[in-house]
Amino acid sequence: MRGALFASALAASATLVSVDAGAQVAAGGPALAGDLASGRILQIVVVLTALSLAPSLLVMMTSFTRLVIALSFVRSGLGLQSTPANIVMISLAGFMTYFIMAPSFDRAWREGVQPLMAQSIGEAEAFEKIVGPFREFMARNVRDKDVDLLEALAHEPATQRKRDDIPLRILAPAFMISELRRGFEIGFLVALPFLAIDMIVATLTMSMGMMMLPPSVVALPVKVLFFVLIDGWSLLVGSLIRSYR
Repeated sequence: MRGALFASALAASATLVSVDAGAQVAAGGPALAGDLASGRILQIVVVLTALSLAPSLLVMMTSFTRLVIALSFVRSGLGLQSTPANIVMISLAGFMTYFIMAPSFDRAWREGVQPLMAQSIGEAEAFEKIVGPFREFMARNVRDKDVDLLEALAHEPATQRKRDDIPLRILAPAFMISELRRGFEIGFLVALPFLAIDMIVATLTMSMGMMMLPPSVVALPVKVLFFVLIDGWSLLVGSLIRSYR
């Protein structure tokens, strides 16, 4: 799919280059046509670079990290190795990420991408307007301790600046560290009930003298039944979405 996107972007950009250059040449401006072609080629490189970095940006600047960690802890707590499958877990985390980040996506498209396509703003201004909504989202959900750590490592002066003024090179890794911590905190809370069930089942099987029966054989259906009865997926998804400001 990524290759198809690259090919489509390349074909569209090449078409724009040829049309615009032809128009400029027809108007008697070959030098301007050459400059325009060079600018279009640079835009192609920028588009291809953005597409290749899209998965990393999804992890770095959105809620995907926390969601996929919490969902992985659910599967591990249940004791299921491959159910739900990885593609199901990643797809669920991706759709939840889109649900949470939809206001930021819409604002970035409306304020940055559309004006850039209409050539009403330049690339530098468009970059700031596209990144701005994601910067605000990260600033709302990052921990001050992680920001202070990255500022100290970057030898940034300790100032009382607003979170919106934090450089992106500090805000992005601090946000990822915060998401990892909160993802593991949620995973710990999710794993506790399953651990209690494992301990209870192991104690009962040992007290009944079932030495040859692995406790996990009995605990697995009990944990699955418990998770289904409490409507665990709905509770987990709702709690994860409400954990963002």
